[in-house]
Amino acid sequence: MHDLPIPAETQANARRAALDILRERDPAAKAARTVALREAVRADPSRIDPHATLADPGDLPGRPARPELVEPSSLKRRSMQSEAGRAVLLHALAHIEFNAINLALDAVWRFASMPEDFYLDWLKVAAEEAHHFSLLSARLAEFGHAYGDFPAHDGLWEMAQRTRGDVLARMALVPRTLEARGLDASPPIRKRLAQAGDHASAAILDVILRDEIGHVLIGNRWFRFLCDAQALDPHSTYERLAAQYHAPKLRGPFNFEARRDAGFDEAELRALAGLDEGE
Repeated sequence: MHDLPIPAETQANARRAALDILRERDPAAKAARTVALREAVRADPSRIDPHATLADPGDLPGRPARPELVEPSSLKRRSMQSEAGRAVLLHALAHIEFNAINLALDAVWRFASMPEDFYLDWLKVAAEEAHHFSLLSARLAEFGHAYGDFPAHDGLWEMAQRTRGDVLARMALVPRTLEARGLDASPPIRKRLAQAGDHASAAILDVILRDEIGHVLIGNRWFRFLCDAQALDPHSTYERLAAQYHAPKLRGPFNFEARRDAGFDEAELRALAGLDEGE
């Protein structure tokens, strides 16, 4: 997986390389190139040029012809007691992780003039999402399927499009809203997989949850950094941005332990507890 080189024309600028990889249509190549870029930048952080302004090529993100993208309401839930149902679930998770690679790469190339650690953080996220995608793809293959075999929806990238002009909104609404929902969803999914005897798939969920706590923590870090830089209250700012960009309404049950580990403060957790009790 680590043998694919970063194209020579992008070696001088890691953010331009991230944009080039974001345009990659082949999922396996995108995952491999993402991991390779992260390793190259860890070895030489000077490759990051925070102040470079890069033009949007207008063909983002690169993705394969399949899966077919449909409205979320048309996707049917299937029982995890059957192999067919678990294959559909694994495919849905792989689609989330593929989109998460794209979202992290997009943060790296799109938002200029952030501290160097911002780009290092999001390259780390991108590489870990690529690892998750590879784990899920390999497990899906054991069920006789590949990424693209089932329809999927485009909700994650739609939020990226809405927030493409505002790094504060991106940090508020992708990692600490959409990805944080994964912290809540992972434990019950894992439990159902284990109950079905699919311990190999359940173990992948353990890896994903562990890493996603760190990803949401990174989102919280940069959201609060940007709020501090603009003298904004993070709580009221989040509420404003969620309304402005039509973020999905938060619904429980919530994984309070994981959310606390991911950097949500006690006021935010109390507000979520109120939502949980109101359902």
